[in-house]
Amino acid sequence: ARRRAVVLAVALTAVGSLAPAALAAPVAGAPRQFRAANEQARAGDYPKALAGYAAIAAAGSESASLYWNWAQAAAARGAHGEALWALLRARELDPGDRAVNREIDRVRAALNLDPAEIAPEPLSTVARLARRLRLDVVTLVLVVLSLLAHLAARLLSLRTGRPAATALAVLGVLSALVPITGSFARPTAAVVRRGAPLYDAASPTAEAVGSLREGEVVPVLEATGDWLRIEDNAGARGWVQVEDVRRLDRAPRVSD
Repeated sequence: ARRRAVVLAVALTAVGSLAPAALAAPVAGAPRQFRAANEQARAGDYPKALAGYAAIAAAGSESASLYWNWAQAAAARGAHGEALWALLRARELDPGDRAVNREIDRVRAALNLDPAEIAPEPLSTVARLARRLRLDVVTLVLVVLSLLAHLAARLLSLRTGRPAATALAVLGVLSALVPITGSFARPTAAVVRRGAPLYDAASPTAEAVGSLREGEVVPVLEATGDWLRIEDNAGARGWVQVEDVRRLDRAPRVSD
């Protein structure tokens, strides 16, 4: 009986430790600033609305709703590349939002981009799948259950406990492989300026070797100061100013 009590206590402690990871909700952020930016967008003052959304994101209060509204304001202003970027950033935060995915397809088609032109990094899709399925939490749960099964088999002398614990451990490793694989994806950025020039060096006086399509997503190879070295969908490599692109792997700076 004492052994069973010990196993039960350990199990309850483990489950309690999982609750914050599984149930934690995003921080509320800046609702007053968000409402103010929405009011400015409804009034047709899109530059101020976009500046408000950017300030909220730069302060760390990101959400799919923030970027959804950002996309609507950008589209109303005619900045369709920025609208597509905002929707893609919303998808990064909430991969399971079907409305965001539908809007991405609509804006992509309006910009005459192929699906491949906004998905140049296959491993990014793997990373989004891991986030959508919450495989980090699944892995943690399976590992804890495996440890508990091993403990129960040891304390209660259960012959069937060890095979079950081993199976849970194997499942935990397999579920961990998906987010680990996705973590090797190169960072990407979306072009927000039509005809953004691609330079052969990180300098405004460098020679332009081409131009980028508005809305296309490009892998980021290197970053230095206000410049990113990227590879476009045709395979050309060069440097682009950060004001012409927006990264998808992190919140934008206020100056972006």
